[in-house]
Amino acid sequence: MTATLPVGSDPQSVRKRIELLERMLEGLIEVPGLRRKVGLDAIVGLIPGVGDVVTAAMGLYLVWEARNLGLSRWQVWRMLGNVGVDTVVGAVPLAGDLFDFLYRSNTRNLKIIRSHLDRHHPQTRLIDQ
Repeated sequence: MTATLPVGSDPQSVRKRIELLERMLEGLIEVPGLRRKVGLDAIVGLIPGVGDVVTAAMGLYLVWEARNLGLSRWQVWRMLGNVGVDTVVGAVPLAGDLFDFLYRSNTRNLKIIRSHLDRHHPQTRLIDQ
């Protein structure tokens, strides 16, 4: 599967870009036997200290894109809270790694952005085939 990364600032390009990033962060590889996908957030988070900082920066990119799309301050603060909780709790050794596996802050943030886009830019909505 090859995916081209759209570089435009129009809502359609932003939607494709953030959905691709969310997929990389939360659903890159399926864990055999559990039938649950994990992504870079859980995998890179296993690296003590550095992993959580890197994935937090990637999560903050989603927040930045949301801010540029014109989401309300409340929505942006909710997204920042999701990234903050994921980063702080994810930094705890072992328990934080399990938390990263279960708490998908980037998926939560994508839902907030999708809701905004569906309401304000319905032409960006894609029909799954």
